[in-house]
Amino acid sequence: MTKVIYPGQTIGIIGGGQLGRMMALAAKEAGFKIAVLEPAMDSPCGQVADVRIVAPYDDEAALEELAEVSDVITYEFENIDFEGLKRLTEIAYIPQGADLVRITQNRVTEKEAIVKAGCPVAPYLVVNSYEELVEQIDQIGFPSIVKTARGGYDGKGQQQLNGVEDLPLAQKLFEHSQCVVEGFVPFTKEISVIVQRNGFGETYCLPVGENIHVHHILHETIVPARVADETLSLAQEAAMKIADYLKLVGTLAVEMFVLEDGQIVINELAPRPHNSGHYSIEACNISQFGQHVRAVCGWPLRQPKLMQPSIMVNLLGQHVVPLSNSISKYPNWSIHLYGKAEAKVNRKMGHVTIMTDDIEETLSEIEKSDIWSE
Repeated sequence: MTKVIYPGQTIGIIGGGQLGRMMALAAKEAGFKIAVLEPAMDSPCGQVADVRIVAPYDDEAALEELAEVSDVITYEFENIDFEGLKRLTEIAYIPQGADLVRITQNRVTEKEAIVKAGCPVAPYLVVNSYEELVEQIDQIGFPSIVKTARGGYDGKGQQQLNGVEDLPLAQKLFEHSQCVVEGFVPFTKEISVIVQRNGFGETYCLPVGENIHVHHILHETIVPARVADETLSLAQEAAMKIADYLKLVGTLAVEMFVLEDGQIVINELAPRPHNSGHYSIEACNISQFGQHVRAVCGWPLRQPKLMQPSIMVNLLGQHVVPLSNSISKYPNWSIHLYGKAEAKVNRKMGHVTIMTDDIEETLSEIEKSDIWSE
């Protein structure tokens, strides 16, 4: 049953990172209070929350405390304890449920769900051991990519295989879990669609973003994606199909490859707001965080509109000082820093969004700034 949560009531968030922080800021605009469960004392979300519960995510007493102080509970990342979340659904209102987490935190169940929703994925095999990989690799061939079924993000937990001689490189992946081996897809671009749905089935997609990665970490999202209109339609249609199949409430990021002929292949899902949707804070009439709050609180959703083409650029630890020294040069840049204490190399510390009428000129401006030079 979908409940309506009103301003003045409390939204509980499991996870205190930057996604929780931006979710909390969007909720506070509408007058909600925020409770956060997070093991770190001074987390990005904790800094803006009304109630901070500092404990591990699987701490039963802490989860019960979160349930007591919250009128609705959501989460900002998917690697939370499924069993703990399932128990929590029995004592708290969690409109997203626990099943979405169970499906998306394992690549095997995730791929099965995408296929059942009627959407294309790369050819793949499930292998339970290194020996199975060696025996069955011919079914997929080379090049291929071995990925752990559980865990792994920003390029971790995977190994590309270009030939038989690379097989031993994948052996260590099986220490963690069973694996999926995927045929390499000759793609021209990577894109993502943020799809959001409330408990009444009302569903909208944010404008499609084109993602550029550096060392497996998202560097830039360009919106609208520089692909054919037909590809944009296919991408949004696929995201809506998956959202409907999963009976989504809240937010789902659907990452995809674009092939030479403009067709798409679904790569992976994230059941939460996503790095590639940050541009929406400035560039749309509703941000992914504002829409997520509306979805989990049973409010009507707003049809997203892009105000102006935009580029979002991630700020990693090594970019913070060069950016700080350049603030006076770029009045049109919207700068977001997440309140993390230590600027470690390759740690996501913030992002910049630039709204522009000339994407190519702005890409050149970003490069010439030297903030992101290696």
